[in-house]
Amino acid sequence: MLKDYLQELEQHPTPFFAYDLKLLRQTLQQVKKEADKYNFQVHYALKANTNSPILTEMVAAGLGADCVSGNEIRRAIESGFSPDHVVFAGVGKSDAEINFALEQDIFCFNCESSHELAVLNELAAEKNTVARIALRINPNVNANTHKYITTGLEENKFGINSWELPDVLKQLQQLQHLRLIGIHFHIGSQITDLSAFRNLCTRVNEFQEWFLSHNVALEHINVGGGLGVDYYHPEEHPIPDFEAYFSLFNQFLELRPGQQVHFELGRALVAQCGSLISKVLYIKKGMTTNFAILDAGMTELIRPALYQSYHKIENMSSQLSEDKYDVVGPICESSDCFGKAVMLPETNRGDLIAIRTAGAYGEVMASQYNLRDKAQAVYLN
Repeated sequence: MLKDYLQELEQHPTPFFAYDLKLLRQTLQQVKKEADKYNFQVHYALKANTNSPILTEMVAAGLGADCVSGNEIRRAIESGFSPDHVVFAGVGKSDAEINFALEQDIFCFNCESSHELAVLNELAAEKNTVARIALRINPNVNANTHKYITTGLEENKFGINSWELPDVLKQLQQLQHLRLIGIHFHIGSQITDLSAFRNLCTRVNEFQEWFLSHNVALEHINVGGGLGVDYYHPEEHPIPDFEAYFSLFNQFLELRPGQQVHFELGRALVAQCGSLISKVLYIKKGMTTNFAILDAGMTELIRPALYQSYHKIENMSSQLSEDKYDVVGPICESSDCFGKAVMLPETNRGDLIAIRTAGAYGEVMASQYNLRDKAQAVYLN
């Protein structure tokens, strides 16, 4: 529990991110245990958190790397990920990023448009190499999550639509510096309704049949990630139900002999191990509520402002009777709010506040708006 580290937390200047490496290791042990039952390959999605100690744990656990930029590829390889376990996704890969990935001879490019295929083939030809690719297909599956983190619908910018596939296969016959090794899907993030993944399996099976009917054998099936975490009860559910998650894919995916299944998990691995630690600067009385003004703001954790997302907020210092607070930051924006009408123990200046489940899409999305200092990271071991 986070409160077990209270004395250590009180020693550091706020705001800062606190990472529980013990919980992270337990999470990685669990994901490997469940994935290995079916010989599934898990890649860590670096976009969730790119801190070096976090990546060191991912490498030690034997995970691959899912990257969406050239610098993520660079960070992954520098951190010890083998290039032959690195995949490169993203709807807008630049020439420089593609060239760097080609030079590293990464495992696979997840390609998202016919234009990207043409550019990648041209750049690979200039290097006299052949790039391994997977086609990212838009399965038109509703992930039942926030509209900003839904990626598998036809209205989204990601992936190749099903009606484009015949033309793409014809195009690939002319692109001699690309080798098609698989298909890739990703329907969204923070998915807690597992039926969305069952629907994805159905669509993957349909696409498999389509490729077989066109005499295309696929070595790899990448079903993406998106497994959600419990933002409301981080202490009760610190580790997602990986058993149910992987079991579902094992049950409903119809694989061909020798096919390898890949997953790209980010949030599910790191979200619960991180918390944003802040202190109360002021208590301000309002007409209908009290404001607890923190020294952390949307510059440290933008998710509540960007997605209207919920994070559990805890007062680590007080055990007094409860009152209702709008918990806000110091940034000159009205959207700089972590939570409205939050029930907290009576809160005073200097109290230590923990904003939980901030290990994913927290520090990695931080900014220095208002010329604020970057929050530091503290690793609890």
